[in-house]
Amino acid sequence: MTDVYDRSERFELLAACDGETLAGLADGVLDCGTRLRVLQEPTPRLVMQRVVEPVEKRRFNLGEVVVTAAEVELDGEKGFAMVPGKEERAALSGAILDAAVAAGHDLTDRIAGELRAAAAERDGRRRRRWAESRATAVEFEAMEDEG
Repeated sequence: MTDVYDRSERFELLAACDGETLAGLADGVLDCGTRLRVLQEPTPRLVMQRVVEPVEKRRFNLGEVVVTAAEVELDGEKGFAMVPGKEERAALSGAILDAAVAAGHDLTDRIAGELRAAAAERDGRRRRRWAESRATAVEFEAMEDEG
């Protein structure tokens, strides 16, 4: 199970969560009367996606991808989020949730539960797609030269 209280793992959960879920949770945090200050407006930008080549295990730059990052301060605690695509609302909401969890906000347990549920749902979709695509796999036999 993913540890929402570990910031690195929380960043992954926030980045993978859908924008509507993030926005709903962030609205709940803000409805509690917390003080919010936006330190970095949600800004789309390009970042280099690095991958590891599977045979020789060398890293290389695959290409640039669009992400949106935001940073906030919520009741004195800083929060940050970076999400794929041009998703200003999701990035700002993610930053609010990062700060709320770091600050031990009253909704932290709810936030943690919904982020974990969203991750489990995403993983289930991936497993189903993988199972569907395996049925279309083609197997090749190598023929040795008999000469």
